[in-house]
Amino acid sequence: MPEASCDIGLIGLAVMGQNLVLNMNDHGFKVAVFNRTVSKVADFLADEAKGTQIAGAHSIEELTGLLKRPRRVMLMVKAGDSVDTVIEELLPCLEKGDIIIDGGNSLFTDSNRRTKDLAAKGILFIGTGVSGGEEGARNGPSIMPGGNPAAWPAVKPIFQAIAAKVDDGTPCCDWVGEDGAGHYVKMVHNGIEYGDMQLISEAYDLLQKGLGLNADELHDVFGEWNKGELDSYLIDITTQIFAKKDEDGQPIVDKILDTSGQKGTGKWTAISALDLGRPVTLIGESVFARCLSALKEERVTASKILEGPATKAAVGDRAMFIEDVRRALYCSKMISYAQGYMLLMAAAKENGWKLNLGGIALMWRGGCIIRSRFLGKIKEAFDKNPSLQNLLLDSFFSAALNEYQTSWRKALVHAIEFGVPTPAFSTALAFFDGIRTERLPANLLQAQRDFFGAHTYERVDQPRGKFFHTNWTGHGGRVSSGTYNA
Repeated sequence: MPEASCDIGLIGLAVMGQNLVLNMNDHGFKVAVFNRTVSKVADFLADEAKGTQIAGAHSIEELTGLLKRPRRVMLMVKAGDSVDTVIEELLPCLEKGDIIIDGGNSLFTDSNRRTKDLAAKGILFIGTGVSGGEEGARNGPSIMPGGNPAAWPAVKPIFQAIAAKVDDGTPCCDWVGEDGAGHYVKMVHNGIEYGDMQLISEAYDLLQKGLGLNADELHDVFGEWNKGELDSYLIDITTQIFAKKDEDGQPIVDKILDTSGQKGTGKWTAISALDLGRPVTLIGESVFARCLSALKEERVTASKILEGPATKAAVGDRAMFIEDVRRALYCSKMISYAQGYMLLMAAAKENGWKLNLGGIALMWRGGCIIRSRFLGKIKEAFDKNPSLQNLLLDSFFSAALNEYQTSWRKALVHAIEFGVPTPAFSTALAFFDGIRTERLPANLLQAQRDFFGAHTYERVDQPRGKFFHTNWTGHGGRVSSGTYNA
């Protein structure tokens, strides 16, 4: 292969990196690859990449020498210090106008910093979320690029070619916004993914403990659900999971230890929600549910000491119970997305990003882990009203929640009667009841804060922004404390 003939370089040949490279090759792009463990390059070229146009490099200098200008180098390495290390090694080999792309799950504040620091050196930076796992990377992921907008025209043809496509051929990839916007949107995507997975797991738990459904029966139930409103990638793979048998013919799902891992993006989402003062409660509960699952030994001990319901609750109409759980899952999923979009709106305002909220839903409709029929309704909502304050105020979402809320409540009553934990279902309903309540008991909370800390309060009979303090005991001072709004 002649010098400087490659369209893009990629560093990091783990599963995601390899599959993205093969995807690019399939779409006619010449890719140069490098890996810190150089033997991986030779192995890749001799195996998965055999017979392709992919070029191997044995050093970063060799890699950059193979690239057309402006050089485009994509990093698929572990988030954190590793990204900064590779960038520092790359910089001496690049020149003004070249482009570095971070395709890992980096924290958005790191991408904010890298965009600015590299721009000062004349290098253009893109921090992009890539979702879809190994299958998506190979056959069409959802790609969420942000960073330096000057870099987008040079990267757009490659990214939109390899991305998943919706039914009309529109790629699930478009420019998200400046600085860390792309990685922020990917972070919220992953947070919603945490929520979806926890909600599905709670529905499974209710059905197996409430009705005694076995894996084959659960396979049938989830298969039916996937034909309707809940049609999605996660429901589809859940259906397949229930059908998978071990060598002894027993369901594999029943043999898997009930302790869950996590890589941090759900936690980052919850932290950002707290920083921005947005009640993204369902994702928070989903993260904590994973933390609780990790306390396996403590739970085993507690199960022998702490008692559940004294009597086994009875289920009358089995079909109705299953439908109540389905509707509870559907409604809770709506709350999760609504909360995620509340967070996106707050972050956009805080960081000065002009996020295309309907476009983000389109990017999530194909290729990614949370892809579902449901996302089309989110795009329609923002197409109808680009300044929509909350997804739940859209006619589609409000009508579904109003119609299904009785079933949602019944499912949770059953969960309480059975003693089945449903933290995500429960917090979703609590949020629904909170957001639709004109007057919450925070008036008493404010009175308490003013009583012990002179934190002041506003009054219903006075203009907003005017604060008052009461001398509750008759012997306190009249001086109020400074205000702090979380």
